[in-house]
Amino acid sequence: MKFLCIECDEQMIFEQRQLPGDGTLAAAFRCPRCERVVAMLTNPMETQLVSSLGIKIGGREVPEQPLELVRSEVVGGRDDAFADADPPLPPQAPGTVVWSLAAVERLEGVPRFVRGMVKRIYADYAKENGIAEITPEIMDRARSELGLEGM
Repeated sequence: MKFLCIECDEQMIFEQRQLPGDGTLAAAFRCPRCERVVAMLTNPMETQLVSSLGIKIGGREVPEQPLELVRSEVVGGRDDAFADADPPLPPQAPGTVVWSLAAVERLEGVPRFVRGMVKRIYADYAKENGIAEITPEIMDRARSELGLEGM
């Protein structure tokens, strides 16, 4: 993704990245010609998605290696990558969050490639708020309190 200055039709240059600590990400970009600055702010879910994909906002810190993506997937591939169903959940340890059947069914409606991240968001919310069981009602409350209604 690149940002263009509308006035100058120039590609903007990455200037700064901040992680305020509330799960959001802020990044600033500057036009090299007119010096106009724009900022991008992501919500916690977008920030987590970007992080889970391994994307570094502001460019790479090391040069890209030949076949880097292919090598990383071959070396770290999963045995169950093509399994049809999610693996069974391990037995619950004391202090962990339990999912109600209705919440698990609702979670199955989430696209598979982000399901783990969404599940983690709800689990973290439940732990932070002392909730022992995640239900659809808890999921609705978490979405509202975390500002994720439009997602």
